[in-house]
Amino acid sequence: MTPALPLPEFTHERVEVRTGERSGLFIAVALHSSALGPALGGARMWTYPGWSAALGDALRLSAAMTLKNAAAGLDAGGGKSVVGLPEGTTLDVERRRAAFLDLGDAVEALGGAYRTAEDVGSTAEDMLVVSERTAHVVGLPDAAGGSGEPAGPTSLGVYEALRATLERATGSADVAGRRITISGLGQVGSRLAVRLSAEGAVLHVTDVNPAKRDLAAELGATWVSPGEEHLIAADVFVPAGIGGVLTDEVIDALDARAVCGPANNPLADRSGADRLAARGILYAPDFVANAGGVIYLDATDKHLGSPADVTARIAGIGDTIRRVFDEAEARGVTPLVAAEALAAERLSRGARSVQLV
Repeated sequence: MTPALPLPEFTHERVEVRTGERSGLFIAVALHSSALGPALGGARMWTYPGWSAALGDALRLSAAMTLKNAAAGLDAGGGKSVVGLPEGTTLDVERRRAAFLDLGDAVEALGGAYRTAEDVGSTAEDMLVVSERTAHVVGLPDAAGGSGEPAGPTSLGVYEALRATLERATGSADVAGRRITISGLGQVGSRLAVRLSAEGAVLHVTDVNPAKRDLAAELGATWVSPGEEHLIAADVFVPAGIGGVLTDEVIDALDARAVCGPANNPLADRSGADRLAARGILYAPDFVANAGGVIYLDATDKHLGSPADVTARIAGIGDTIRRVFDEAEARGVTPLVAAEALAAERLSRGARSVQLV
């Protein structure tokens, strides 16, 4: 369940909020910016304590997508959609299908200003249902002629970002022998864990789903009780689950040299970046590190280059992280501020009136 954080400042171009006529579920489609082109951002299905928490998540995530797409050099704005599940809700097949048909109607209402895709809690097969109601969806299953699941490209980008972070924090990008803690073994976290294990990393892992213990055992990783993972000594702490996990309390107790992971908005408050810096913990901004999926989806949807070209572009996330670290050091600011400046520079070339959060 996502924590009930306060609603963020409203800087969005448009937000579509409705109760799904088929599913009865809360649906929000948030368009933060179209300065660089039609927005691109996934559709999250998650459990929330109330509709305002679901809306707040859509607002925060869509603003982060503006930063992510801009920093990645995409001609795409920022947007996100959320299907909110009340606590204790379990969807059967029919209601799940109804929910994504409802989402398709909400996306269509924006007239092409926003393209959706799979995200936490949704799948490429769910996007196929969305496509019955709108053409503004990417990442359809391979069997349907789509680009498929973007978790692989996302994990590749995070891997390259993690290597760049290790290099800056320890002097070497080599993974072998490094202590890495992964909090969240979903589609991206699991793939990352498999790769790091194969390269000889010393892994501690956790997930709210106890069934993920089986993967930990397969990889020879040490399982940690959820909520205690930040207390384990690590070279890199990898938030790979829900956002908002890096609260002041967690940061103050965090036993790691660096933070780099795929979770969107891992900082409960942006002041957490200063708090990490004050403790000497290097922070790789999430919206730079986890951009591999949107790079892949955007390039595939627009037929921009060969598969090898796209893979090389995703691998370049490591160099972008290095640039962010260099800028942060040169200017005496946090990597978060440096990364936001990178995105703002890109946005300023597309439109002068965009306001970031």
